[in-house]
Amino acid sequence: MVRSVAVLGAGNGGFAAAADLARSGYEVRLWARNPDRLKAVQSRGGIAMKGVHEGFVPLGKVTTDIREAVEGADLIMPVLPSIGLEDCATRLAPMMSPERIVFLNPGHTGGGLHFVAALRAAGYSKPVQTCETVTLTHMCRMADASTVNVFSYGENLSFAAFPGRNGEHLYRVIAEIFPRIKRASSVLETAFMNINATFHPAGMLMNAGWIEHTQGNFLFYHEGMSESVARVAEAVDRERMAIARALNIPTVSFLEVFHQVGLTSKEGMDSGSIRAACLASAPNRTVKSPPSLRHRYIFEDVGFGLVPMTEFARLAGVSTPAMDALITLANFALGIDLRETGLTLAKMGLANKKPAELARFVETGE
Repeated sequence: MVRSVAVLGAGNGGFAAAADLARSGYEVRLWARNPDRLKAVQSRGGIAMKGVHEGFVPLGKVTTDIREAVEGADLIMPVLPSIGLEDCATRLAPMMSPERIVFLNPGHTGGGLHFVAALRAAGYSKPVQTCETVTLTHMCRMADASTVNVFSYGENLSFAAFPGRNGEHLYRVIAEIFPRIKRASSVLETAFMNINATFHPAGMLMNAGWIEHTQGNFLFYHEGMSESVARVAEAVDRERMAIARALNIPTVSFLEVFHQVGLTSKEGMDSGSIRAACLASAPNRTVKSPPSLRHRYIFEDVGFGLVPMTEFARLAGVSTPAMDALITLANFALGIDLRETGLTLAKMGLANKKPAELARFVETGE
């Protein structure tokens, strides 16, 4: 039974998970590597919640010492952007053991595979128990340095373990804490349920002038997801599903996932339009745009979303012109090479794997 949780990460999702778990009676240790992220919480002794729950929630421990956070914790829960998982795994490697459970909240595309590959690269060679959801357990935004606004809980969140043979046991453990999860066939299925990678890159890059001119002073999903932006996102979604089908990975459309996790209405899903689904999204209605292109909607959702999907596409022999175009535009716009810095098959421990070998690898980890 889980009684204590080490929440690793002090962003929107980390604050929401830490506050909500502490409110529910768990002993919570909140860790961040940047002390500035924790100053206000340490000063107040906890986090204030708004939205689905109102009130102040004390935390048991707030620290920049990762060993202090995880020592004795029943569950380690990184709540980090994908770009932070490698560093997190490297820090955790000396403290890992076969009994430790790591729950990535979320794993996005290939996060569980990347995390374990990074553990191995850092010298940890024993068995692992890792698992992940496809997106955050809480729909949320920080209101200030010690306050989080939780708009809603993620519903029907696809959940999988790596290695997959641990799936039933880890599902029972995590469902006690987050009962809104549902089992997926593997971490490959959760990887291809990454809806953030489907519409965030188009929304960012096609609104680049507006973002830079206003510093994000517009409603990203309600105003920024215009018909033309949505059509590009829909093209990305068709490519995502084509890759999954070619690799025999179960998946459903963006609109179905968007509805399943509670981010749009049945009417929004049935519209067949990403724009209409975004307009019908109550949790996202008031969310403003990021103030800059240098944001996780690019670094994470392109570099660790679209890039690995195109890597799988090359493996499967599937063409991805929309994804490739967005990656190229992001590279030019930011002056970086996201194919180089992003998540590759090699970084997921899948170098030289053939399509027919993927299913066995994600089930056994061998």
